[in-house]
Amino acid sequence: MKNKSTDLIIFSSLIGKIAITATHSGISHVFLGNLEVYSHQAQNQTRLLTLAKDQLLEYLDGTRKVFSLPLDWDEITGFQKDVLSITMEIPFGSVMTYSQIAKRLGKPNASRAVGGALSRNPLPILIPCHRVISSSGALTGYTGAEGIATKELLLGIEGLKIVNQKLA
Repeated sequence: MKNKSTDLIIFSSLIGKIAITATHSGISHVFLGNLEVYSHQAQNQTRLLTLAKDQLLEYLDGTRKVFSLPLDWDEITGFQKDVLSITMEIPFGSVMTYSQIAKRLGKPNASRAVGGALSRNPLPILIPCHRVISSSGALTGYTGAEGIATKELLLGIEGLKIVNQKLA
């Protein structure tokens, strides 16, 4: 968040505390899990942040499949932006593999780099990196909240069956 004024809202959900920040351009970050860094920051619950909170809670209770929020992409550039743009296209209830994204980028050997770009996703859930899995179907890597357990829960909300941290 380079020299931008940001607004903040923090709320509880079934996956724990969520913090959302927004700039004049749109939602800039969604933080899942440890929010210690925000515990003393003043909240400014703007209309956009309230809308984002409502849409995230609707998603988590299974009533929302698509988000309609402006996103601030200003700090997302290059390869990461390309990866996240493809990830945004993965529909509710579907998955792609790291390898499939790498191939769509024209970089078939870049699966690990795709994983690295996804691990720095500033907008988890809104940009559904939880819908990206390994070629074997295993739920690998998720940095939000409780990690793989949260990824499994999110995919379960979308109707996917997971057994032993693997798509069934």
